[in-house]
Amino acid sequence: MSSIALPITLMTAGAAAILNLWLAMRTGSVRTKAKIDIGDGGNDLLIRRMRAHANFVEYTPFILILIALIEFTTGTSLWLWVASAVFLLGRVGHALGMESLPGGRMVGTIITFALLLGLGGYAVVLPYLPHATASVTAPSAVRAG
Repeated sequence: MSSIALPITLMTAGAAAILNLWLAMRTGSVRTKAKIDIGDGGNDLLIRRMRAHANFVEYTPFILILIALIEFTTGTSLWLWVASAVFLLGRVGHALGMESLPGGRMVGTIITFALLLGLGGYAVVLPYLPHATASVTAPSAVRAG
């Protein structure tokens, strides 16, 4: 077991920060080329990149919070690593699909919605599952060790 508490959450948050910066830089590059300081200036590419960035910012906090709380409650698990990686890849696909990747936007949206439903649903029932209370102390034990 890792000595880092919540390694999935830590990795996901770090990757999300880098992805957020990438989305901001893509938006900024269009602003610079089109000489648009505020708003979208009616520039279709800028509108698409702004929406991809805003969409990322709208959904990522919920996914990160769910991953963190589930990891804290149940411990680190392979399925949560997979959910995290799929989310991040889906967000890249969504961003690229907003302008050129066929199907990327739809796939990214479906992945995000499925994860919101799956992680959210699991979080709602988790307190009532028999094993949940036994493993609540696992992350703090990792910190102490």
